[in-house]
Amino acid sequence: MKVSLLRASLNACNACMAEVVEAEKFASMESSNGNVFQLIVKQGKPTLVHPVEETEKGLYFLSNLDQNIAVIVRTIYCFKSYEKGNGNAGELIKNALKKVLVHYYPLAGRLTISSEGKLIVNCTGKGAVFVEAEANCAMEEIGDITKPDPKTLWKLVYDIPDAKNILDMPSLVAQRLATLCPSIYRQSILKARNPPKIEYLHQEFAEIEDKSSTIDLYKDETNYSSFYFDSDMLENIKMRAMEDGGELLDKPLSHAVGLVKEAIKMVTDSYMRSAMDYFEVTRARPSLASTLLITTWSRLTFYTTDFGWAEPVLSGPVAPPEKEVILFLSHGKERKSINVLLVIADGFGFVIQTEELGHSVIGHVK
Repeated sequence: MKVSLLRASLNACNACMAEVVEAEKFASMESSNGNVFQLIVKQGKPTLVHPVEETEKGLYFLSNLDQNIAVIVRTIYCFKSYEKGNGNAGELIKNALKKVLVHYYPLAGRLTISSEGKLIVNCTGKGAVFVEAEANCAMEEIGDITKPDPKTLWKLVYDIPDAKNILDMPSLVAQRLATLCPSIYRQSILKARNPPKIEYLHQEFAEIEDKSSTIDLYKDETNYSSFYFDSDMLENIKMRAMEDGGELLDKPLSHAVGLVKEAIKMVTDSYMRSAMDYFEVTRARPSLASTLLITTWSRLTFYTTDFGWAEPVLSGPVAPPEKEVILFLSHGKERKSINVLLVIADGFGFVIQTEELGHSVIGHVK
């Protein structure tokens, strides 16, 4: 059975297929029935898929919001169709990609550095990378990809050889570019003001002393884990969050939720414009010391992506883009549950205690 190798930005994916002859990737993994087998993936030579029509050339502006933390996000989509099969999957995806790149032409370009020292897209029309591969297993044997197993799942995505940073990557794998629609995008909306006008104290850029030595924890081997909250548990948590609160450590969950709500209220249009101006003046980067970045992807429609085989039976990221990031993903057929994906240092574990919510202990311990 052929496995399409798909890697993506937040919302758009780079379909990767070509002739199967070259590289082989190996991984020992446990199948869905509990048997351990050697996963072998044979990757072909990468080719470039160009837009089917001539597209606009030149430099494509990226706002200051795109400059701070630029990372590659690898995602996998598993499709299954007994009617269509996958004998011509490569050609179908390649032809669709050619058409899509006409409208999202920056994704056929390359990232570069502007004269101002910022990330910018050079719309060259070079195209997106496309690779075809074969695996020695059926889709059922790969198992549940919502459970983190990067050592195995990375065998199913294509990495650019010798790429040392994001500038060496094709634009289609660059984070957030796919959210910019050329037909309605106006550069002036997200540009810093002239002169800059900093109106708020931007503590997100403040340097934090790493008293807990969290950076040292990630120098050793790390483990990936996940756990999920079903709809009943989420409803129970919401009810508790409505109660009166107190100090963060001594008072109930509702107090912490209140602090988060107040922080969210601060992020207004004027605050974000001030943040863009702050970066324009200082070129500061958010400090990741003693920092945990929680990002909600529960409303991203990974599960509705259709390449010609209807919706995927499974989809999601290979791993969090950075060790300091926790992802909230929608889970289950009705997408009413939340799957939490995170990284923990080797030798450390966690236990989620939920008896007070009417549930047993959940989580994962290393």
